[in-house]
Amino acid sequence: MARKRKGEPIHGWVVLDKPEGLTSTQALSRVRRLLNAEKAGHGGTLDPIATGVLPIALGEATKTVSYAMGGEKTYSFTVRWGERTTTDDREGEVIDRSAVRPADEAIRAALPGFLGEISQVPPQFCAIKINGERAYDIAREGDAVDLAPRTVRIDRLELVDRPDPDHAVFEVDCGKGTYVRSLARDLAEMLGTVGHVTVLRRLRVGPFTLDGSISLDELAALDHGAAVERLLLPIETALDDIPALALTDAEAHRLKHGQTVALLTRQDRERLDTLRGSLGEDAIVLALSAGRPVALARVEGAEVRPVRVLNL
Repeated sequence: MARKRKGEPIHGWVVLDKPEGLTSTQALSRVRRLLNAEKAGHGGTLDPIATGVLPIALGEATKTVSYAMGGEKTYSFTVRWGERTTTDDREGEVIDRSAVRPADEAIRAALPGFLGEISQVPPQFCAIKINGERAYDIAREGDAVDLAPRTVRIDRLELVDRPDPDHAVFEVDCGKGTYVRSLARDLAEMLGTVGHVTVLRRLRVGPFTLDGSISLDELAALDHGAAVERLLLPIETALDDIPALALTDAEAHRLKHGQTVALLTRQDRERLDTLRGSLGEDAIVLALSAGRPVALARVEGAEVRPVRVLNL
């Protein structure tokens, strides 16, 4: 007897405004339960103290999660000067203090040093695995965590508010793998003091923004059918930066069954030539048929090979 499925086959994206106090996994579970969705995943982890944009992939959209996670992100964050904590945020114990409170002019002068590709050591309390164990589990046991620096990209870093001498509010546009807590820690050090993050809010993940988000309370207040109709974004929303390749019905049929599609005629070559300039190093395209997503596919010469078939 076939196993009964739990939930409905809903396909697309919901943008959650994650509340403080929940892990990303806990927030995902609540959305999945509220929508009675069969399958779900999230596009980029947020710390429990963080709020803001958490893209939730449902059904076949889960096959595109890695593309959402790789998108540029925007954060608003507040730094508390004069105290460093074990976690580099307000949840940790204070381990160092300083009487230095940097002036606005000094802060603005330091910011350009963090633009572009920079080297960053992740916080001691993070989810990176070391010999199969999470760094935060090692740190909780009181052991020092030896984390290697990694290269991250910062596209914009601005001081946007200074509510009092102890605090400063920033906005940052950054690439994949950036730790805002490390950024705050390192900025404080450059300014001759110490600091930690007290407020962290994600404003954007790639094409997903707060403008199109919904809270858990709002989601719970909607009736199920209305929630899906109002909130669901198409699967291809996470694939805005990936070039699209239109296929015929016959080509789409082959691709959906895991077969390679050969584009050999002159018209076929013209279709491919229009894509060449926009293909990335991995040569991934979004294959479409009659405007509907069929698969993520890789272009190799004159052949299109399926990478992830979208069963819609």
